[in-house]
Amino acid sequence: MSPFAVFDWLARWIVTSVFGVPLDTHLGSSLHFFFYDVPKVMTLLLFISLVVGTLQTWLQPENVRRWLGGRRTFFGNILAAGVGIFTPFCSCSAVPLFIGFLKGGVPLGVTFSYLISAPMVNEVAVALLWGLFGFKVTAAYVAFGVTLAIVGGSVIGILRLERWVEPFIWEIQAGSVEDLNGPTWSLSQRLASGWKSSREIFGTVWPYIVGGIALGAGIHGYVPEDLIARWAGPQNALAVPVAVLVGVPLYANVAGVLPITEALVGKGLPLGTVLSFTMAVTALSLPEMVILRRVLRPQLLAVFIAVMTAGIIGVGYLFNALMT
Repeated sequence: MSPFAVFDWLARWIVTSVFGVPLDTHLGSSLHFFFYDVPKVMTLLLFISLVVGTLQTWLQPENVRRWLGGRRTFFGNILAAGVGIFTPFCSCSAVPLFIGFLKGGVPLGVTFSYLISAPMVNEVAVALLWGLFGFKVTAAYVAFGVTLAIVGGSVIGILRLERWVEPFIWEIQAGSVEDLNGPTWSLSQRLASGWKSSREIFGTVWPYIVGGIALGAGIHGYVPEDLIARWAGPQNALAVPVAVLVGVPLYANVAGVLPITEALVGKGLPLGTVLSFTMAVTALSLPEMVILRRVLRPQLLAVFIAVMTAGIIGVGYLFNALMT
């Protein structure tokens, strides 16, 4: 029996008994989608955020910078991408982290591996993917996301593009970051910190989740399958690059876009195509590019976008091949 069966029963009861709408209608299908996904995703988000928030008490920014400093081999990219999964820093932290990491001795390629992984493979993405698609798809997404961060950062490191970092980065002193590792913290203190982090994350993203699920419910119940299949179905060989190119200039919180991906997959779109779109939206968002432009020259920013776009397209095709 599925651990989420109670949510399915509750959603069916709300739709049929409270609203009096048959489940086999467009409206009934949309309402069931909404009332089933909202409590399921919220529960998973709170649980996973609590676990990750507790782990984050051992992973503070200054510790991350110190661990990654001086690692100039492929191992540095692997470590940076792995650490990015468990740290709470998003694209809004790009500039201070970029400055702090480079001034702290973290190579450019290793820094990019971290900055690719942190916003794309985080606790919110994991919670939503697990709730919407199950463990297998979640594990595959995390594996592909981390691999993309490792490869993307490695390519940028091999190209040695430090000359395209804005000169002022090398001239300023990195601000010190308070070490909050708390080696003497008790487990109860770490759990309390994790719960606080979980509540903060929940309070920040729940409107995006509800909005995304509402839009996904509308797609699920009302958008004709043949309409979607014509432009992004499995018979369209260019569906993956088209989806990525559409996603690059957009911006949506991962909490808002993943429920939409569920609805698109339910309409018959290949999972790789949809997740490539999701990766493009979350890892190449317009606000992040604007922020990074403050510290990167246009040439390096263009290389970063090109490497990431090519990698995400490759992931989409590979995901589609493995999931068929």
